Amino acid sequence: MSQFKVTQVKSAIGAKPNQRQTLRSLGLKRINHTVVKEDRPEIRGMVATVPHLVTVEEIS
Repeated sequence: MSQFKVTQVKSAIGAKPNQRQTLRSLGLKRINHTVVKEDRPEIRGMVATVPHLVTVEEIS
C-alpha cells in the first residue's frame, strides 16, 4: 500500500481550531515536522482540510 509523507510548512497560529486539531490528528507538532501516513480516505480528507499548512509527497 502506498504512503504519504506529510510535512507541516506553516504555523498553526491564527488557523481555525478545526485546522489545528487536524494537524494534531495527523501527528504534526511543529514547522518542518514530517510524518508518514498510509494512503487512506480519512488521511486524504485531513490533508484536504489543511492544504495551505502542509506539503504532501507520495512514497511508493
